[in-house]
Amino acid sequence: MKKFKKILKKIKKSSKKIKKIRKCLELKKLKKRFLEINYILKNKKNWNKINLIKKLNKEKNNIYKKISQIKSIQKKIKENKNLIYLSLEISDYSILLDIIKTTKKIEKKIEILNFQTMFKKKYDFKNCYIDIQSGSGGIEAQDWSKMLLNMYLKWAYKKKFITKIINISNDEFNGIKSATLKVKGNYAFGWLRTESGIHRLVRKSPFNTGNKRHTSFSSIYIYPIIKKHKKVKIKKSDLKISVYKASGAGGQHVNKTESAVRIKHLPTGITVQCQSNRSQHKNKKQAIKQIKSKIFNQIIEKNKKKKQEKNKNKEKIKWGNQIRSYVLDNSLIKDIRTGIETKNIEKFLNGKIDKFIKKNLKSGF
Repeated sequence: MKKFKKILKKIKKSSKKIKKIRKCLELKKLKKRFLEINYILKNKKNWNKINLIKKLNKEKNNIYKKISQIKSIQKKIKENKNLIYLSLEISDYSILLDIIKTTKKIEKKIEILNFQTMFKKKYDFKNCYIDIQSGSGGIEAQDWSKMLLNMYLKWAYKKKFITKIINISNDEFNGIKSATLKVKGNYAFGWLRTESGIHRLVRKSPFNTGNKRHTSFSSIYIYPIIKKHKKVKIKKSDLKISVYKASGAGGQHVNKTESAVRIKHLPTGITVQCQSNRSQHKNKKQAIKQIKSKIFNQIIEKNKKKKQEKNKNKEKIKWGNQIRSYVLDNSLIKDIRTGIETKNIEKFLNGKIDKFIKKNLKSGF
């Protein structure tokens, strides 16, 4: 009898959670939007607009997935409730194990769905760029930047995201001075946006003969890929474009043709580089896309700062922009904002960073 009450309590708890998720996802609005998209897709006038059709189909599939997940969970909760009451009525306890298994599955599905509600910001569904820039610390900082690049590449691979290194500036010791990584995947920007900031490394330097403790910094900047936006207008006269020979660890076209492109946006001072393609034209096109995305992200950040100034009590980040500390000697990685820690450095640097990301998203960063 106690077991039944315990399971029933869990089922009721799951029911409350799913109602909360429905409210958070604004299910009525989603259903209305689903009907709107269907109406637009059925209109023959729009059939030649390939980009619009692709965009709407993607949105439609995402909405359908959310609606059907909620429906499926609610159906199973109802079934479990009925089974519990039925088994109590007829005093049949044989189905208890099945109910326990189903309840656990429901709880896991709710947890996944609940996490998706954290991608509430306007551009969370977008693909994104990761800019990595080594800071003070010389060779050590450049090595640290390479470690971070590898960490994000491994993380993206685990998530089955598509990545492409747009630009990389290597140093003479196999580290990197800077790099730009393009990440494509479901809610790529939403997943990564809280990683922006200064990442601090403390370790006994392998580049120091005395094996002394060394502190180095690397800056991570995440911004969404914005293809078109009314707020971003770029004049040709505002761009300073220069070309140079691509650099890297070998390859047929490396250091032979001036295919790499560097563009500076004079009004903002934003500079981007691209050398991922053999074609100078393609690199130029990619660099302009990055410029637009960076300018747009600046607008987002300015608006965010204005909101923060209105309510300074909400500001939680300290130590400038430093967000995380990696102390390898003590086998400790600590997030400055949330206080979350891990001693499993090897797994973390091999891309298992979800625990930290989820905690920051749940904390509203």
